[in-house]
Amino acid sequence: MTERYRAKHVAEPATPEDGKRILVDRLWPRGVKKAELAHDLWLKEIAPSHELRKWYGHEPARWEAFRDRYGAELEANQETVARLLELSKDGPVTLLFSARDRARNQAVALRDYLNTQVKAL
Repeated sequence: MTERYRAKHVAEPATPEDGKRILVDRLWPRGVKKAELAHDLWLKEIAPSHELRKWYGHEPARWEAFRDRYGAELEANQETVARLLELSKDGPVTLLFSARDRARNQAVALRDYLNTQVKAL
């Protein structure tokens, strides 16, 4: 079974396989014009809290702790999580991010969390 949620950097071109494209950064990506980013929704309320984002600071050594802490924040934000789960009923959802580290960022952590939630349904 293919994963319903994918993570993709905002600089990568949109493809038909992306399905719905949701920006999940709390802040709009630097240097990207709103009219130029192919996206269906900016869901900034699903992003990690300002405090968690600052604490993580994209330090690779903090990645696992970040995932755990962000997962706890997602557990407390079930209304927004439910909205994202609902969006995947019609097809794939691509979570857009602007972080430099393409392997360890909030969209990757969110993708993994959501794919786990879908499998549990």
